[in-house]
Amino acid sequence: MQFGRYFEEFEVGAVYKHWPGKTVTEYDDHLFCLITMNHHPLHLDANYAEETTDFKRNVVVGNYIYSLLLGMSVADVSGKAIANLEVESLRHIAPTFHGDTIYGETEVLDKTESKSKDDRGIVYVQTKGYKQDGTVVCVFRRKVMVPKRSYGDARGGEQPGRPTPSA
Repeated sequence: MQFGRYFEEFEVGAVYKHWPGKTVTEYDDHLFCLITMNHHPLHLDANYAEETTDFKRNVVVGNYIYSLLLGMSVADVSGKAIANLEVESLRHIAPTFHGDTIYGETEVLDKTESKSKDDRGIVYVQTKGYKQDGTVVCVFRRKVMVPKRSYGDARGGEQPGRPTPSA
């Protein structure tokens, strides 16, 4: 199974459809809110959401959806990354609710060779997340520094740092 890509493997215009999707549970949402200290009642208090919002139910915190999509993209985009350089934009387009399933895909918008080191380059991508009905919920653009194949070869190939069993 491929994990990430070398700079040479990215093609402008390529779209990577991340698999599998993830059904968001109430537990996922509440745990993320509590870990990140986001105690807004829109996300944690069902009575508040029902009584005071247009949605009449809890809305999944947007940064969980962003983080989920970022994680989904690792195997296809940044699994070999040297560094995540920038999140240029992040837009939450529509709400996500408990029980929705999120799918993601990433398009390569551009790629440029490093000006300072010849063993790497910068890949500019846009990731889009959508629900089971196709509704787009989140879109973000980022720049990732990825190695060229020569960088990987100099550091042990496809699985650098993996030990050899002793017995």
